[in-house]
Amino acid sequence: MAHKQLKIAFIHPDLGIGGAERLVVDAAVGLQMKGHDVIFYTSHHDPKHCFEETRDGTLKVNVRGDWLPRTIFGRFYILCAIFRQIVLAFSLIYQDDKEYDVLVIDQLSACIPLFKSLSSARILFYCHHPDLLLTSRESLIKKLYRIPVDKWEEWTTGMSDRIAVNSGYTGSVFKESFRSIKQIPEILYPPINFTGYDRSVDLNDESVKILQCSQKMLISINRFERKKNVELALRAFASLKEMVSAETLSKYRLVLAEKIIKNTGGYDRRVQENVEYLEELDQLAKSEFGLKTFTIYPSSLDLPPSDTQIIFLCSFNDAQRTYLLSEADLMLYTPSNEHFGITPVEGMYGCLPVIACNSGGPVETIKHEETGLLLPSDPEAWGCGIKDFVTGKYDKMKMGRQGREHVRQKFSLEAFSNQSQEIIDDMMAQPLKKSSVVLYFLFAMVMVLIAVVYACL
Repeated sequence: MAHKQLKIAFIHPDLGIGGAERLVVDAAVGLQMKGHDVIFYTSHHDPKHCFEETRDGTLKVNVRGDWLPRTIFGRFYILCAIFRQIVLAFSLIYQDDKEYDVLVIDQLSACIPLFKSLSSARILFYCHHPDLLLTSRESLIKKLYRIPVDKWEEWTTGMSDRIAVNSGYTGSVFKESFRSIKQIPEILYPPINFTGYDRSVDLNDESVKILQCSQKMLISINRFERKKNVELALRAFASLKEMVSAETLSKYRLVLAEKIIKNTGGYDRRVQENVEYLEELDQLAKSEFGLKTFTIYPSSLDLPPSDTQIIFLCSFNDAQRTYLLSEADLMLYTPSNEHFGITPVEGMYGCLPVIACNSGGPVETIKHEETGLLLPSDPEAWGCGIKDFVTGKYDKMKMGRQGREHVRQKFSLEAFSNQSQEIIDDMMAQPLKKSSVVLYFLFAMVMVLIAVVYACL
């Protein structure tokens, strides 16, 4: 079906490297492939730290307001982010002569009232997770300062013409967090762009050579953060000592790979939690379980000893990712209550059965005992699950094929683009709803007063 060509602008705070950025870039590429005129507006874009499509000319990118501070003396992160977005919004409205048909906004909803007042564009807001749930509130003044910010997030989000979320789980969290919003969000699952995963493995790449081994691989791909519970995979692997023979266990190696972190590019020694948690995991493996470990840091080409049982891979590159997804036997995805979790989708597309926790997004992406296993967050349960693959109870080849087909049908860029187009078509068919900008100034006055009090304490 032919669609009217539309002018679509994506508004994203920081167009770096991360799951949210991967999603909006894929969404933009998909809509551009449907014939729409697509452009990005962002407060920050570093050509040395971004996805290729935003650097090689595939997508047009406009940067506005990058000269504004991200923090004030290490405080007011959210206020600075709001201010930067408002400046970007005014710039788009008054400097650009283009009238956009659709604005796709994610992460931060602060600018929505401006566009509802001063533009004729329809607004689709994509909620990865409510911001009010992503911040700590240690002090009384922080709690007070967050009250109007949280209310502002709820009010501005509710002004969108349509709202989308990345999973049914996030949809339920959204409903619980924003009770005044009556609109039911659309579930728009993040896709993966298959072309990025269909590359052949370059076995001559030096960074790939250090991963090659005679053992079969189990892989866990996640950030080295405690909330990701990477130790679950480690404890589950160690529990195999009591479930299979030493000879069988010696045929397997667990690779704990650190996924790229937004704004750092991966494992970063300057990030204290990265350093501390890696050390904790290493000590747990060696001291408590007596496992032989080896750590591969970024740019390291040292070859692990052949009897290494645990590999810590810090910040893998694309070639290493391709190798892991093509050569591993099984993927272990450890977080509980994950908003969505794109990693299991990547694993299934690589024909890997996936073991994940039976909560959050993976419940919607993994078919239990068909494309993987959904288990309680318990090392013994996971150990039994791994054992069932090792001993052949499950046909991992068949399960892998089923996983790949499942992803092709449900999580393709084409499926995502088609659903996005349906949402846009529906928005464009509805009467335009305008709003007033008066509350902006009331909110700004309250925020300035709180900021002054907070800075004086």
